[in-house]
Amino acid sequence: MRRFLHVCRLMIIRTVDFFYFPFLWFIPHEVFRYGATGGANTAFDIFLYFIFYNFVLKRQILDLGFVAISPHIAAFLLVFPITFCTGFILAKYVTFTASELRGRVQLFRYGLTVLGAIFLNYVFLKFFVEHAGLYPTLSKALTTIVVVAFSYLMQRYFSFKTGRAFAFRKG
Repeated sequence: MRRFLHVCRLMIIRTVDFFYFPFLWFIPHEVFRYGATGGANTAFDIFLYFIFYNFVLKRQILDLGFVAISPHIAAFLLVFPITFCTGFILAKYVTFTASELRGRVQLFRYGLTVLGAIFLNYVFLKFFVEHAGLYPTLSKALTTIVVVAFSYLMQRYFSFKTGRAFAFRKG
């Protein structure tokens, strides 16, 4: 299984890096990898959100007996654990490979970053759907733009820091 995962990692890295050449002169390699893997994970997230909202929840309120959850928030809550895992794996093994932090530290910090992202997701989904009156899938896409910017900055300089940022500040 470990060999299979290693081969998958190399295939993903080679695929992403294959498309890097045209951007070589104006986008740092790590930023390009983040954009590619983050973009793929985000597309996966939006796709799953659409499936869960429309076909799993059938646009109905999720009644758990002790609390009723609106379908747009329930879809987010159901999709989140899946894309949390895929996002961490891609960030750790494809994007931020230069980080020397221990895996459990990265995971903890990634979790903190994601908590911030969850909060932003919740606030913006509530706002766009319930106050602005936008469709839930469009609201999720707009929310994603805000959350991606927050997530990149936190992951680059906190969750998977390499020490280069601090060396840069000192010099």
